[in-house]
Parts: sequence; C-alpha cells; structure tokens
Amino acid sequence: QVQLVESGGGLVQPGGSLRLSCAASTGIFRAMGWYRQAPGKQRELVATFTSGGRTNYADSVKGRFTISRDNAKNTVYLQMNSLKPEDTAVFYCNLQSLGYHNYWGQGTQVTVSS
Repeated sequence: QVQLVESGGGLVQPGGSLRLSCAASTGIFRAMGWYRQAPGKQRELVATFTSGGRTNYADSVKGRFTISRDNAKNTVYLQMNSLKPEDTAVFYCNLQSLGYHNYWGQGTQVTVSS
C-alpha cells in the first residue's frame, strides 16, 4: 500500500506564493503529481511528472506553478507563485503505480484571499 503525506497548504494573499510537498512511501511510479478540487467542481490535474521525467501542467497554471522532485526523498514539490483567488482548492497528491492504480494523499487546503 502506497502512502502519500502532503504538507504546505494554507492561506495566502493574491499574488503570494506557497510550496506544497508530497512524500511517497515508494520511488517507483508511472506518474506522480498534483490535482486540485475547488468547491462544486471536479478534481482536475494541476501538474504531474512521469517516471521518465516529463512534466505536464494545466494551462491555467503554466508560468506560475513549477513541479519538481527529490528522488532521494521520494518527494514531489509544487511551487506556486502569483496565486489567484481561483486557485483556491483542496490540493491532492497523486501517485499512479506501474499497474495504473491511483493513490491519493489526504489533501491540503490552499486558500487565496485578501
């Protein structure tokens, strides 16, 4: 059973920055990254890594968010800059195993408000 431990959410003013972290219990995966779910909306992809190192970003966050990884720590980070109120959501870490099974973290709240 893969475990994912997230940290780094919180309240920030518009234009501010936050960094999310997700530590996994395994370094073997097909893809790993971040999704988010805003109230009343479906969960959506934010940014992901493939095991080969390719990255994929939602259009809405390109140029503002950066996903990175520390292989030695089995940890993925999401640096979020120039945050907007519409970024407010619960952010979930996701790991897709080699067998295409999806594992999810517990979620961390990000609120962008003045």
